[in-house]
Amino acid sequence: MGATIFIAVSILTCSRHHKPPFANYNSVVLKCDGMATKKDIDFTYTTLDEIFRISIGETADFSAAMYNGDFSMTLEEAQRAKHKFIADQLNINEGSRVIEFGCGWGPFLKYLKEERKATGVGLTLSDGQYKSCKKKGFDVHIKDCRTVTPQDFGTFDAVVSVGAFEHFCSIEEYKEGRQEEVYRNFFKTAAGLIPNGGRFYLQTITFTDKMLPHEAFDINAPKDSNEYICALSEKHLPGSWLPYGSKMIIRTAEPYFKLIFISSGRADYIETIKQWRKMLRIFSIKKYSLYLRLLVHLLKSKEFRHLIEVFRISPLKVCFERDLMNHYRIVFEKI
Repeated sequence: MGATIFIAVSILTCSRHHKPPFANYNSVVLKCDGMATKKDIDFTYTTLDEIFRISIGETADFSAAMYNGDFSMTLEEAQRAKHKFIADQLNINEGSRVIEFGCGWGPFLKYLKEERKATGVGLTLSDGQYKSCKKKGFDVHIKDCRTVTPQDFGTFDAVVSVGAFEHFCSIEEYKEGRQEEVYRNFFKTAAGLIPNGGRFYLQTITFTDKMLPHEAFDINAPKDSNEYICALSEKHLPGSWLPYGSKMIIRTAEPYFKLIFISSGRADYIETIKQWRKMLRIFSIKKYSLYLRLLVHLLKSKEFRHLIEVFRISPLKVCFERDLMNHYRIVFEKI
């Protein structure tokens, strides 16, 4: 049993992924129309909530930091540089009102409050994130970002979405040919929350034109094949289908926004993952007791064993390296 525990912990702590990929099997399902459901989001984000916050901090930031080629920066410095960049690009000052779609554990809400004296409202579909943010005193709500209106929380000076866009289109909507419709409707929703000239910061992973069609994904394919890696990436982002490159995003935003800035964060993303890996390996009794608890699922669930492979292989990192995926930072302005 001791050897089993050691192997499991070793696999778990060699993570190179950017979001906790395990299920909260007891989560309440909030079925949203189309996009990844509340259960899907909890599947990705909630169960390892405590382990990740023990490792990386109470307001852990699970999105790519901003090194801009200076990898001598610490992860904390690079995440802070990202927050400053976002706030500067969105012209956020004291008294500004900002809504964040997919606020995570609240790192940007914390920055807004402490560094800019601005008011932030966060939306999430994760129980773990919601409870954590509320304990910290952040104004966070469990709500589908695609359905928010000014009647819910009022209007804002700016909109932020870091990582959440990856979940906005479901596999079913993609197969129905509705992906661009989903994005256009989302941008319409975002535009309805801010005035003309208001800005929207979007950070997301995308597919490249080399991504395989969904029907080619095969979890039983050879483990070094693109078919297997893509199938494993679907285990990492259950229920979700990514946009095809920045052009699809910009095109679907055009009725409501003009492009102000765009850059690829692929290299920064990979460096961020390396730093997370180091932090996850740091020993603590409480953290390793939680790893031990996960063994129950490891022994009972085939699906959980696939997710162990997510940790071991890091399919998103491999997809970046094989040019199957990219990562973008985009600033829009409402027209």
